Amino acid sequence: MTPLQQQTLSGQVLLPSGELTPARLEFGRQINAIMPDSTAPIHRLILPGFIDTHVHGGGGADAMDGPQAVRTLARFHASHGTTTLLPTTITNRWENVLAALRGIRQVMDEGGVPGGADIVGAHLEGPFISPGRLGAQPPNTLEPTPELIAEVLALNVVRAVTIAPELPGALDASLALAEAGVRIGVGHTRADAETVTAFLKALNAAGAVTCATHLYNAMGGIEGRIPGPPAALMADAHAYLEVILDNIHVHLTSFRLACAASHRVMLITDAMRAAGLGDGVSELGGQRVIVEGGRATLESGSLAGSLLTMDVALKNAVQAGLRLGDASRMLSEIPARSVGLSDRGMLEPGLRADLVVLDHELRVLEVYVGGMRLEHV
Repeated sequence: MTPLQQQTLSGQVLLPSGELTPARLEFGRQINAIMPDSTAPIHRLILPGFIDTHVHGGGGADAMDGPQAVRTLARFHASHGTTTLLPTTITNRWENVLAALRGIRQVMDEGGVPGGADIVGAHLEGPFISPGRLGAQPPNTLEPTPELIAEVLALNVVRAVTIAPELPGALDASLALAEAGVRIGVGHTRADAETVTAFLKALNAAGAVTCATHLYNAMGGIEGRIPGPPAALMADAHAYLEVILDNIHVHLTSFRLACAASHRVMLITDAMRAAGLGDGVSELGGQRVIVEGGRATLESGSLAGSLLTMDVALKNAVQAGLRLGDASRMLSEIPARSVGLSDRGMLEPGLRADLVVLDHELRVLEVYVGGMRLEHV
């Protein structure tokens, strides 16, 4: 990573309005100015850095493996344009989950990851999920008791959580977490639409921020007389909607439905350790994972997270028919808002200089985290 200094970039800058404009961007740690520049390169696109609020691993590393693994995955995803991320846990023995959270907290306390994405907290996905909707999670589920929630909050690291609303104590636990500023995700659930709607209503009344954890996945589908959690979440006036847009986890028609239902769709990777490594055998939560042809599955055939990176998610969104500005919002502005980050997510003077420079085919050319250019891109 090069030393921090006042820098200038020229290209087609994506403004908060969603429009690309030829401009010169001046920045240090923050963006200082965006000025019109008719000579700016046409095929050099400057977008806000990507924000991934749900990512387990990548580059051979997993958030459950401790501080060094967290650093590895942060560097791997930064090379694909991710400038902020929440390392995400998986259901495991409680002592292992706490150890993983402590490892993430340690990385933050030690100043973050040189050459990597900014880590702003953890996403606790599991163990407070339904044993009947594990997906690729190991069978170590727990009910969210006050004692366990107190242990989580004492670590001061969790920024997002996934909870199945039908679990005993789920609402009380969610209210306690929300009061501490944690985004509450509904996921890995067997609840019906009525249960999810009531859960969201109670959280909305308390001012909580709510979210669908990987919408459609590990929560059943939608039928006319059985709407299920996806419909309840899309019908809610406040919930954010995570989508894994790898063209494997979610059909493009289902993605377009979510976009039509809500302006709070946000893209995530849900990437696991094998992201970036190619075909072969990997691991997730102690389970053997087979990676073949861009798909990661357990030996049972169940999807085991994704191999997605955020630059590919952006391409997939544009190929699905979205304008670049709208797709970019799903990777930057919307996820930033969902976890209370008001200092990033758009290109605007005064905000962090988290930037990704792309060519006209949306390939990553340069990445800046807090004004620092990453050398390994």
